[in-house]
Amino acid sequence: MTPEQKYELVRSIGEECIQEDELRLLLEKKPEVVAYDGFEPSGRMHIAQGVLKVLNVNKLTKAGCTFKFWVADWFAQLNNKMGGDLKKIRVVGEYMIEVWKAVGMDLSKVKFLYASEEINKSPAEYWTLVMDIAIKNNLKRIIRCSQIMGRAETDDLSAAQIFYPCMQCADIFFLKADICQLGLDQRKVNMLAREYCTQTKRKFKPVILSHRMMPGLLEGQEKMSKSDPNSAIFMEDSESDVKTKIKKAYCPPGVVEANPCIEYIKFIVFPWFQKFEVKRSEENGGDKTYTSADELVADYESGALHPGDLKPSLAAAINTILQPVRDHFKNDANAKNLLDKVKVGGHWSWLSA
Repeated sequence: MTPEQKYELVRSIGEECIQEDELRLLLEKKPEVVAYDGFEPSGRMHIAQGVLKVLNVNKLTKAGCTFKFWVADWFAQLNNKMGGDLKKIRVVGEYMIEVWKAVGMDLSKVKFLYASEEINKSPAEYWTLVMDIAIKNNLKRIIRCSQIMGRAETDDLSAAQIFYPCMQCADIFFLKADICQLGLDQRKVNMLAREYCTQTKRKFKPVILSHRMMPGLLEGQEKMSKSDPNSAIFMEDSESDVKTKIKKAYCPPGVVEANPCIEYIKFIVFPWFQKFEVKRSEENGGDKTYTSADELVADYESGALHPGDLKPSLAAAINTILQPVRDHFKNDANAKNLLDKVKVGGHWSWLSA
C-alpha cells in the first residue's frame, strides 16, 4: 500500500480530521502508528459501537496501524456505571470484547488494555500527567469537557467526575497514541490534549480522527441511545427484534435528510457489503442491487425506491451482519458464560443500570 493509499483509507474513517497534513506526514514517516479509542464497559453494545468500530479498526490495521483499546473500567466506576461495581464492570468489558471478535474485528494488531491494570503498572507516570493537565487548565475548561461522559455542563457533577476529563486527556499520552480515533462527541477532550501539547511545547500533537455519530431510529434522535431500546439496534438483538425496530423507524418517503434508515445503509451496509440489495415485487420495480450511495439516494428522493421496500431490505442486511454474533454466544462456552452473567434471569439487569 502506497503512502497515499494509506492516507485515503485512514482518512475515510473520519467525519473530521485535525489535522490532515499531520495525518499524512504521520503515515508517511512513522514506522508504527498507534491509534486508540477508549470505551466504558457500561451498557449494551449497539451497532454504532459494534459494527462501525469494527469497520474503522480494520481500516486502520490494514493501513499498518496498531490499535489500542483502552478498556476504561476505572472511568466507568467514576461515572457511576453498574453502581460503581468494578467486578461487574470488568465482566461487561470482557463481554463487549467477545462481541467485537464475533462480528469480525481483525485482532492481529489490536491490544485491549484495562485502565485499572495499566495505570497501576506505572502510577507515577500516569498521575503526574493527570496532575499536570489539571494544573494547566481552569475548572471551567474541564467542565466544558463533561460532554465526553454523556453529561451536560449544568449537571451536578461529583468531584470524581471532574477527574474524568483530566484522566482521559492523560490517557492519550500514557498510551503514546498518535491518532485519537473516537466519536465526534469526544472532540472536546481530544482538543484539550492538543492544547496541552502547545502548553508543554510537545513537538508532535495527536491527530484527531473523529467518526460520525449514528442517529437513533426515531424522529429527531441525533444520536443512538442505549437508554432508549427503541432508539438503537443492539448487537445481540434477535432477527425479529431488528425487523420490528426497522419497521417502526423514522423513514419518510422521499426524505433523505435526518433519515436514520438512509444513514445506516450509507455508513454500515455499503461499507460492509459494498452494495445494498433491495428485494421487491415486479410491480414495484423488481429486485435491484445498488452499488453506490448516490444511486440509492437519487432513487429514494425521486420515489423510485419506497420505504416499504427499503426497510425490509435494510433489516435483512443488518441481520446478516449480526448473525455471527448470535451464533458465537450460542456456541462458544466462554462467550455464553459471559452472556449468562450479564443477562441475569433473561434480563439485561446490569447493562440497563
